[in-house]
Amino acid sequence: MKENSIHEVIMHDGVVQEAGSNSVLVTITSSSACAGCHAEGLCNIVGKEEKTIDVTGRYDVRPGDHVTVMMQQSMGFRAIILSYLIPLIVVIASLSVLISSGVAEPVAGLLSIMILIPYFLILYLLRKRINRRFTFTLKS
Repeated sequence: MKENSIHEVIMHDGVVQEAGSNSVLVTITSSSACAGCHAEGLCNIVGKEEKTIDVTGRYDVRPGDHVTVMMQQSMGFRAIILSYLIPLIVVIASLSVLISSGVAEPVAGLLSIMILIPYFLILYLLRKRINRRFTFTLKS
């Protein structure tokens, strides 16, 4: 769900799980486009997933309250770049270099995919630093 304004904002409805003095834990339910289908209960590919988001700040909410979590759309693009675009570029670049160096294609493909292990390990180790850049707020 998006709101049109000068700064695009991504909004999701959620339920407060915990309300601390400096942060609020909110659970949101993401669902795929087919989740509203009348055959949802019979289908095995239903795409509902619950996510818990830590919203820092002081808010006057209690557990069980329904709230709206907001995030700048630019932060969503940053997440896409870190999780999809950079790994794709790394795989394609390493595959090109390895094949042009004369490495056999199956080995080059395997090595190109294995190069992602250190990349995602680095992301994991820097997760606290990265999380500070992704800020969520509650709609008042």
